Amino acid sequence: MPLHLIKLCVGVSDVAWLESRARRGGELIVHTRMTPKRAAEVEEGGSLYWVIKGQVACRQPIASIDTRGEGKASRCEIRLEPVVIRTAPLGRRPFQGWRYLEAKDAPVDLSRAEATDLPDDLVRELRELGAW
Repeated sequence: MPLHLIKLCVGVSDVAWLESRARRGGELIVHTRMTPKRAAEVEEGGSLYWVIKGQVACRQPIASIDTRGEGKASRCEIRLEPVVIRTAPLGRRPFQGWRYLEAKDAPVDLSRAEATDLPDDLVRELRELGAW
């Protein structure tokens, strides 16, 4: 089972922004200060799960994880595939940086039929009420 990463998507209000960024093409790189010690496990089929407004909302497959520079000037570059896969909403409290996410704890992907054009807030509320 692959190992995943989870990270807050600060300043983004919905998944549509990530989807439009992925459609534009080009390299999608997330910069972080710390390189995961388990990077090899993550690169073997792992994804970066995005937390948007307190909910895990989507994921992007990870293409590679590279460390640039040395010492205090070093940084990590997480290269993402240009595809956004919506997931079932899963509440998460704020945290700094990234965290590992075991496959067994990851939310399930939504199929095309389940992914709608409804606002994310409405989908979240319907799921919480058990109506969806």
